[in-house]
Amino acid sequence: MKRQGPLFVTFLSGLLLIAQYYFVPLNFIGKELAGWFQAITAFAYVLAAISLYGVNGKKIRDRAKDWVFNLVLLVSLTATLIIGLFFNYPGHQPTDENTAFYWMFDYIFNPLSATMFSLTAFFIASASYRAFKARSVESTLLLSSAFLVMLFRVPLGEVLWGGVFGDNFSISYFIDTFIMGGFNNAGQRAIQIASAIGLISVSLKIILGVERSYLGGD
Repeated sequence: MKRQGPLFVTFLSGLLLIAQYYFVPLNFIGKELAGWFQAITAFAYVLAAISLYGVNGKKIRDRAKDWVFNLVLLVSLTATLIIGLFFNYPGHQPTDENTAFYWMFDYIFNPLSATMFSLTAFFIASASYRAFKARSVESTLLLSSAFLVMLFRVPLGEVLWGGVFGDNFSISYFIDTFIMGGFNNAGQRAIQIASAIGLISVSLKIILGVERSYLGGD
C-alpha cells in the first residue's frame, strides 16, 4: 500500500487532468486539482526549508568543508523569510515596489544573478573554442554559420561587408532569412517536437506506473 497508494493517486490525477481537455463537464476537476497542487506545493516548500536547515545546520555544527557557505545560505534564507513576512507596508504584498523585500531582490539578488550569468560567458567561450573546429563537414558548417552570425550581426561586420560588396547584397538579409529564419528555425522546431514527444512518453510512463523513480526507486 505504501507504493500502490501514490501510484493510484498519480494515475487518477493524470487521467482526470487529461480528460478535462476533452470533456467540458470535467473542467471544474482541473481547477480543483490546480488548487490542491498549490496547497501541496506550499507544504513541500515548508518541508524543503526544514530539510535545508537540518542538512546545512549539521554541516555548520560539524565544521565540515566549506561550512561558511552553508552559513551564508542559512543566513540569507532566514533574512529573506523575516523580511518577506514581517517587513511589509499594510495592504501591500512583499513583491510590491518600495518594500524591503523588493529592494533586497532588486539590489542584492538581481546583481548577484547577473554576476553568476556573466561568469558563464567564460565557460561558453571555452566550449565554443572546443566545438568550433573544422574536423568534419558538420563542424565546418557549424563554424561557418557561427562566424557569419557573430561577425555580421554587429555594426563592424556590416561596415566591412559594405566596404567589400557595397549595397549589391545584404548580409543581414541573408542571415535573417536563410540562417536564422530557415536553418535555425527548422532545427529548433525539430528539437521542440522531439522534446514534446519525449515529454508525452515520460508522462504516460508516470501515469501508468511504469516509471516509479519519483517514489524512491525500485
